[in-house]
Amino acid sequence: MSPQPQLPPVAPSVTAELVDALSPRLRKRLDAGVAKLLARPAVRAGDTVRIAVDDDTDVVLHAPEGAVTSADAIRCGCLLAPDCLHRAAAASAAPVADETAAHAETAEAEREPVAAEPAKRPGPQGPSDPAPRTRQAKPGDQADGPGAGGLAGRPHQPGPGPAAAAAEDSESVTDAQRTAARTVFEAAAAVLDAGTDGSGAVLQAELLRAAHTARLAGLPRAASAAVAVVTGLRAARSADPGHRLADLATALSGVLGVAHRLPYAAGPELAALRGTVRRPYRPDGSLRLYGLFSEPVLTATGYAGAVTWTADAGGRLYSVSDVAPGGPSRATGAADRAVRLGDTALTHRELSRAGLAMSGATVSPTGRLGAGAGVRAVRASGVAWDAEPLRRLWAVPAAEQVARALDGGHDLLFLEVTLMGAVREAGGESLLADCGGVPLRLAVAHDDPALPYRDNLRLLAAAQGSRLRIVARLAPGPRPRALLLAVRHPTDPAARVDLGLDRLRHADLPAGAAAAPAAAVPAADEAPLHLLRRRVHQAVSGGRHVLVSARGGAGDGDRLRRHGLATAGALLEELHAAAADRTRDAFGRLLPAAPDRFARAWLAAAVYTETVDRALCADGWAAPAPQMSPARP
Repeated sequence: MSPQPQLPPVAPSVTAELVDALSPRLRKRLDAGVAKLLARPAVRAGDTVRIAVDDDTDVVLHAPEGAVTSADAIRCGCLLAPDCLHRAAAASAAPVADETAAHAETAEAEREPVAAEPAKRPGPQGPSDPAPRTRQAKPGDQADGPGAGGLAGRPHQPGPGPAAAAAEDSESVTDAQRTAARTVFEAAAAVLDAGTDGSGAVLQAELLRAAHTARLAGLPRAASAAVAVVTGLRAARSADPGHRLADLATALSGVLGVAHRLPYAAGPELAALRGTVRRPYRPDGSLRLYGLFSEPVLTATGYAGAVTWTADAGGRLYSVSDVAPGGPSRATGAADRAVRLGDTALTHRELSRAGLAMSGATVSPTGRLGAGAGVRAVRASGVAWDAEPLRRLWAVPAAEQVARALDGGHDLLFLEVTLMGAVREAGGESLLADCGGVPLRLAVAHDDPALPYRDNLRLLAAAQGSRLRIVARLAPGPRPRALLLAVRHPTDPAARVDLGLDRLRHADLPAGAAAAPAAAVPAADEAPLHLLRRRVHQAVSGGRHVLVSARGGAGDGDRLRRHGLATAGALLEELHAAAADRTRDAFGRLLPAAPDRFARAWLAAAVYTETVDRALCADGWAAPAPQMSPARP
């Protein structure tokens, strides 16, 4: 039986328009309609996906450029069309197309670069260059923020006349942006008030409408953050195995924080909060690059592909990606596609072990390589991780790498570790390793069963005592933790394994390696910040009413104070008070709750826990404490 084809991404404005056209009676039936539509057979033919609602009715989604960008592109043959339930259900069931980031990400590599400015050019980052944070090329990610160079909204040197007026306008919030930020905040606050269980397709559509409004007002970061929340809500409500409540809480904190702070911001902080739609590519001349590793990309927004990381002789990182609408099969197959750079025929898998010689190179502020018409690239030799110039990446102390990541640099870690076996904790199973005396937990980078991350991690757990060089992505938390991406081959020092693309076998392990059950690790004696974090996450999952019914934990604030966390105690008590804040009319009847106070109390608690977690993370790695980003509330 062939797998069900994935629905094409639908623009937020399209979903909002179709849901808004429904009658109140049909809105109540929308969630059931989405579930029913997802269970119906679908057939893809080119750019069109046809869903059989019943024997006589089909819903057709037309996506000529990979995404549905107009309401007319979703058609239904039922008698109630065009204002029928089926069209709105199809849009609500499909992944969200991020208008501010997704299409710019996938198309930008084919565009001509903008002219270079005479001012200092933001170069790609590396261990010696704590430049803007480089992230995996995920179209569902937020638009550029404070960690992406801050180029948007930064005016050129103002001159008299219109240029000065434009510069002045770029340094202050416009009325349209203030209104859009308020709309986003109210829509996100309504989602928080209802919780994941109560945030169905109607509330999601309201947040998507707010995202579209923010995009039109020139707030791509807020728009992209709102889309990320909707994507997380859908993953949670569909029991997606890749869903993490902590990730959804972070996304919700992000959109509320941006919308809350933006009306009061100015200057560089305002530019960071606005974000940028495009990541301009700058000429970078000739480059000699050495392949590091490749990783698959598989997002909840319906995009998939691969990213290959390279480094130059100075240890600075560059990436090239192939990301487009698709599912797990595209994520695993993209590694064998040719990279889109010049005339090279190298695949991503080959480039990760070889090299490139480029001329006319163009680079984004985050180190992503452009593929404009003037770029020339040919295959060159690669080097092992133990050889120059790549070995210098592993020469940087782990604490220094973590400090760079926490302060907004790229989050890739290049570490030498000794494997100690699998451990089982409340957060799940991970691989324990000794990293220069620091007990490091290595977790899978993606849980999708189509990717070999988990199988490879379990095999590596049998190689206890092996000393390996690894590449991992920092996972900030109270304990040192990272997502394992690539390792030096356990028995062949000249080879490497991309854990999301290659599959290890038992024959690849050292002689005598044997699997052992994961050892249970008792909970550490640490400050009870989890008392506040638990309520933050409970509110995201169950909404306001969960905290109202959880007032029995009133002693948690006193416990936090006894451990020196007086601020956490005060925030927890305010969170409970805001959840229970309901007024009555003259007849004693409860009035509808105003979510504003609750949203602000929750946001303060979420930002506090995130900041303390990052400080504890730095302490666990013995790294300097990170600085608070000015873009946070």
